[in-house]
Amino acid sequence: MTDLMETYIENREMVQPNHANILEVAHGGNVMKWMDEIGAMSAMRFAGETCVTARVDQMNFERPVPVGDTAFITAYVYDAGETSAKVRIRAYREDLLTHEREQTTESYFVFVAIDEERKPTTVPDLTVSTAEGERLREEALSGESNLR
Repeated sequence: MTDLMETYIENREMVQPNHANILEVAHGGNVMKWMDEIGAMSAMRFAGETCVTARVDQMNFERPVPVGDTAFITAYVYDAGETSAKVRIRAYREDLLTHEREQTTESYFVFVAIDEERKPTTVPDLTVSTAEGERLREEALSGESNLR
């Protein structure tokens, strides 16, 4: 069994000019790529196996991440199936000098664990053993249901 808090990952990407669109903000495709990578890492921590993206729920870009700021991304597994892990992923715009942070994007991804032959393989049960983990799980479940 793997605990939710063991799957929690944070990462930062400095938004450089080569990541930007013509408006000098992070290109949406780059933000999606960073979210996918961090989400997969979270799923792999949970499963103990290589995980591949199976589904991406609605993704809204609420505000831009300008060149020079960082994209701060968080991900954690909040639910699991037989071979899959549901991961909540959020991206924020972060100013490293002022520490100001605003959420820019949120989505829910499903990753499937695969074995050496690239076939789906079982994942462990997800446990939640802390109040923080329970809070995160409840937030994810309620946010996921709002998409439907």
